[in-house]
Amino acid sequence: MYKHALAALLATATLVGCSSRPENPVDYVTYREQPLVKQVEKGMTMQKVIAIGGSPSTVIDLPHGGTCNNYILNKEGQQQAYYVRFDATGHVDDKGFKTCEQREKDDHAVRG
Repeated sequence: MYKHALAALLATATLVGCSSRPENPVDYVTYREQPLVKQVEKGMTMQKVIAIGGSPSTVIDLPHGGTCNNYILNKEGQQQAYYVRFDATGHVDDKGFKTCEQREKDDHAVRG
């Protein structure tokens, strides 16, 4: 029993420690069927993302030369921010359930 509890605790600590951007798993469950969430993958071109998700609400330029698209996901009257970030070559390098501005703020906090 003790070994099982210790193994579970270790696995949980490892997953939490490896997470670079904590997000609410409920958001993923709620919006997982949205095209941007379901179909957009790392390495995809900006043109392909726009074909899937349409025009973003806003676009911001990033300090490293890339850009970030803000979207608003809608389901049953609820809205959720979602970002798709592109590297300097115009390919997806990250995505998630927050705004581009929130993601950049988190990056700055982690880097110190």
